[in-house]
Amino acid sequence: MAQPDPSRTELEADPDVTTALTDGTGNCDTLPVVHTTKSDPALTAATADTDSPSIDGTAISDIPLTEEPTNSGAAPPDLTAEADPAMTEGTADTDLVPRESVNYAPTPEIFENGVSSPEQVPTFVRNVHQRLTASVTPEEKLLMEFLRVTDEHPADVVFTLLRCAPSCDRAAATLWRTITSSGRTVEKVLPKLLRVMENWPWLSMSTSDGDETHVFALAATRVIWEILQVLRGPEPLKKYSPHLLVDLLFQISISPEQTPEEVDTLWRECQKEYDLPTNSKRFAVLTMKALLCHIECEDVVLSMEQKHGWDTLLNSDTHHYAVGLLAREMRRASSPLYYPIALGLLRLLSREKPGWELPAMAFLVEILDCPDITEWRDSVLEILSRRLWSEHTEMRRLVLRGLVVLSKAPGMADSMRSLTPSLVELLWRTDRELVGMVLSVFIKVQDRDIPISTPTALRLAEVLQPLFGHDNIHVQLLSIYLFQKVMELGVDKSKQLLKTHVIYSLLPLFFHWHDENQDVAEASRRALLCAAWLLKRRDLVKLLKTEQPWRFSECLLEKDKRRAVDYVCQALPYLESPQEPLREAALRFIGIAGRYLKGQRVELQIAIDVIEGMTPDSAAVKSLALQTQEILRVVQRPQSSPGSSSLKITSRMSRTGRLLRGAAAGGQRRTDPGNPV
Repeated sequence: MAQPDPSRTELEADPDVTTALTDGTGNCDTLPVVHTTKSDPALTAATADTDSPSIDGTAISDIPLTEEPTNSGAAPPDLTAEADPAMTEGTADTDLVPRESVNYAPTPEIFENGVSSPEQVPTFVRNVHQRLTASVTPEEKLLMEFLRVTDEHPADVVFTLLRCAPSCDRAAATLWRTITSSGRTVEKVLPKLLRVMENWPWLSMSTSDGDETHVFALAATRVIWEILQVLRGPEPLKKYSPHLLVDLLFQISISPEQTPEEVDTLWRECQKEYDLPTNSKRFAVLTMKALLCHIECEDVVLSMEQKHGWDTLLNSDTHHYAVGLLAREMRRASSPLYYPIALGLLRLLSREKPGWELPAMAFLVEILDCPDITEWRDSVLEILSRRLWSEHTEMRRLVLRGLVVLSKAPGMADSMRSLTPSLVELLWRTDRELVGMVLSVFIKVQDRDIPISTPTALRLAEVLQPLFGHDNIHVQLLSIYLFQKVMELGVDKSKQLLKTHVIYSLLPLFFHWHDENQDVAEASRRALLCAAWLLKRRDLVKLLKTEQPWRFSECLLEKDKRRAVDYVCQALPYLESPQEPLREAALRFIGIAGRYLKGQRVELQIAIDVIEGMTPDSAAVKSLALQTQEILRVVQRPQSSPGSSSLKITSRMSRTGRLLRGAAAGGQRRTDPGNPV
């Protein structure tokens, strides 16, 4: 599989790497770890629950989210349901301001009689939070009741507590740690937190008391960090870790334009509570690294650190490269996470969520060749085809990388034939990497020897010829090979129409038969032989089979005199080829073609001027250039009048003949394998 530019992704390893959970920036923005002792009432009061779900690579779609999430602002990675804009419209801006411990009036009767209906849950949560804020030591009975209510009404508790304390103050942290102490309860709470996280910048959801105040995604991320500090064992989080990683990657990719002022205000409030990084993106990176370590993926964290992947992830211009690197490191570590993450991203791309398509595609293309993805290949092909003409060059590059991988899969060639028109147009692009990938896809599709339709064959024959002289050898080889396939697999009707294109491919292929790269030279000879067969030029076939290139020019021109001017025009650009053998071949051909240009004074003069303006060259090429110019000048001179001496005419013709024979002999000596010259 083609790899991105090492300067952008596979960054140099740093030998002085530690396993500390830094954010990868060198600033060592570390977060305080909350250690829970046996005397912590938040944990001693709660009953531990060992009924945590097992993990076997559960797909993201299996995460039990009961209500429909809503979106507002930038499009987040909603992996379970489409957003309902109606739920986020018309909300006053005053509802967006983060609030900490609003002075709700305590309701003692709730503590005495307990929560008897869902409508009482938000009031109960606010009262508990307010009582803990005012008390240094939490009451055991109160925490037990809070845990029971959370187990029965997780959505109301989560949303209300996030509204009461979005920055997760001391009292809120105690309540979240209490929830974490029960495996059964935390399993119910995590999906609710995920719903909030995936709706950036906030979720609009009404609780049982009718409160529709927005809940901040960043507040949920802050809670996930708190949970990671006290959760024991990886099992409770494994089921939800793919979803969590996707949401965290999304938050890291958020641009400043997608971050409202209310979110910045919330983060400043969070910094007042704890010594947190100045940037919320760095906090998301730290949370991601802590999550990976918690689910026993320390090797992935360390490898990303060594390759400066976390730095790359924080940079908006290189974020998608780091996401691709993360996918590769997960594969190398045989992590079961990459498959459910890929499925979540596949659903994200199928909904065309703007703002995060590039990182999602970067992750997806890295794992397309995995056996687990086989059943999704048709869906992937549809997603790739819709983005083939993206305005973003990097997106087109990723799409083509994905198509190259899919083209190698059994049974995908027929499905990809519908992309042929778009792929042909992409061959006109100047980006060598893109052109090379397009050619690779074409060749994989045509390797099944399926006949090529006439329109496709003609379009390919036109676009491929300029690539014979491409400065990238890989592109040269692929273009010459594909051109041969077009000649072989074109239907009978197209073969007749192809002849004009094939005729004008003879000379470029002949010149590249002299290429210094032996692979290019041999590919050119084979394509030239195929072209000669298609044109029914048995004379050329014989020369090619016996490998007599020095006779090819005369043989070609002898039966096609009327195209001598066109052939010379084709040869002139090769006078500036970076390869000396190609420059020599072009000079020899122009010299031989000169005798077929009698009366073409303008064309002859153009050729003379081009040769005279050639870049300074070796002595051998200079000598050949002077000979060729002299040949053309002799042909260019006007013929003598009827009264002139026949001796002068005979002398001029003899001189021209000697020059032509000398040029041809020089070519034969240089192309003779046994000649050291």
